[in-house]
Amino acid sequence: MSYGLLGLTWTKNKVTAMMTVNVHEAKTRFSSLLATIEKRQESVLVCRNGHPVAEIHAAAKPGREGLPPPNDKLAPKLNYDPAEPLAEDEWPGEYR
Repeated sequence: MSYGLLGLTWTKNKVTAMMTVNVHEAKTRFSSLLATIEKRQESVLVCRNGHPVAEIHAAAKPGREGLPPPNDKLAPKLNYDPAEPLAEDEWPGEYR
């Protein structure tokens, strides 16, 4: 599947080709355009009258980037087994 022209983008010493489509073509083939973006993990530049108006790219996959490492000092310290069943005297009176 091919769309319009290929534009070039420069990011950190890397040149990548970017699909360029006009607004009408993007509207007409939106579902297949999204499928292509998802499959190839590349961006698409949408232009109106030859001028860029939007860039569509695949969403970042959820991950643990940016989260701090787990801190054992913050984990609760339990002095009992939470999966252990309650003894008869531990139940409230109305539930015995």
